[in-house]
Amino acid sequence: MITTTYLKEYSTYLRLERGLSSNSIKAYLNDVQKLLQFITGSGQALAEVGHEDLVRFITWLNELGMLPNSQARVISGLKSYFSFLALEELIADDPTALLELPKLSRKLPDVLSVVEIDQLMAGIDLSKPEGVRSRAIIEVLYGCGLRVSELIGLKISNIHADAAYVLIDGKGSKQRIVPIGQVALKHLDIYLSEIRNKQKIKPHMEDFVFLNKFGASLSRVSVFTMIKALAQQTGIKKTISPHTFRHSFATHLIEGGADLRAVQAMLGHVSITTTEIYTHLDREYLHEVIRSFHPRS
Repeated sequence: MITTTYLKEYSTYLRLERGLSSNSIKAYLNDVQKLLQFITGSGQALAEVGHEDLVRFITWLNELGMLPNSQARVISGLKSYFSFLALEELIADDPTALLELPKLSRKLPDVLSVVEIDQLMAGIDLSKPEGVRSRAIIEVLYGCGLRVSELIGLKISNIHADAAYVLIDGKGSKQRIVPIGQVALKHLDIYLSEIRNKQKIKPHMEDFVFLNKFGASLSRVSVFTMIKALAQQTGIKKTISPHTFRHSFATHLIEGGADLRAVQAMLGHVSITTTEIYTHLDREYLHEVIRSFHPRS
């Protein structure tokens, strides 16, 4: 079984024989750690990883929202690592020899940079009720990585501000716990106290967070329209939608070094590469991932 001892030897190899900088070495090691996270719990050792396993791993990264250029960088890191193992005769065959990026069945939405996220936020007119609501919507979409259906279905009774988490009703009636940062909580509280709770609310809508001006639950179309208009107003040229913020949430966490299984748990993804049910991740651990790696923590 490949252990951390070989990672240390690999690090030494990169430093002495490849002459890489400390930052480059750290990046290579992070790529290997991502693969280790992927196979953790399956009982599989790195020495047993084959080409098909690596294809499933790259597909998993794509499912989590990692951009193709970032996937290419990870592949480069894995090629270097398995080349080292083969050189040291720790494996018989290099499983990365024919590894290529999988063909994507659909084009992923553009991912916004942190600067672009801030640009959008700054373009919202907070003097208007709909602007206060828009700010809360985007903070929650980006701060929690929600689907638009989960956003419009969010209930007040599922917001636990004291513990800084929200309970999300996801696909297939599956619930999950997602940490929510103080910035998102702040703007959510402003919207609830100053706008939403002063509205005349329609029957059976009392527990829904986001309402339209008539006191009914918000529609998917209205969220799409608001985001499109805001992007145009602030000069963002990328094609964005509510899902863009979900991909940005995942990408910024992953590229910041967050644990992939924690990101998967927060997104509510069921892995397409394995039927394994991931081990439980407690709330404090997920909070720590957000605090450590999310740009608006």
